[in-house]
Amino acid sequence: MKIKTHEHYNAVVIELKGNVMGGPDAEKFSDLLHKLLDEGKKNVVVDLAGVKFMNSSGLGMLISGYTTMKNGGGSLVLANATEKINSLLVITKLITIFENFDSVEEAVKSFSKEKE
Repeated sequence: MKIKTHEHYNAVVIELKGNVMGGPDAEKFSDLLHKLLDEGKKNVVVDLAGVKFMNSSGLGMLISGYTTMKNGGGSLVLANATEKINSLLVITKLITIFENFDSVEEAVKSFSKEKE
């Protein structure tokens, strides 16, 4: 799995590419989120467009990332989930926990709505 980040207005977009399988990648992801919180960056969009496969450990990684951000006073939302990933979120009922947007732009806009 590859992780790329870039800032987009008032949010940090984390692009995941490849297979999301947890393991050492989960640690990298967690460290990244803690670093962002330390820098005062509380709005995170996880872009799943490049994810080919995700197993239960990968889902666990997203859940712990969500918890990390929530506990730090921030938010984590998903964008561009493929059909496969989307059905995984529906089956596991995680779709009720994660806000899921069709595009990174929509996800980023959702943060500015919260402040109004």
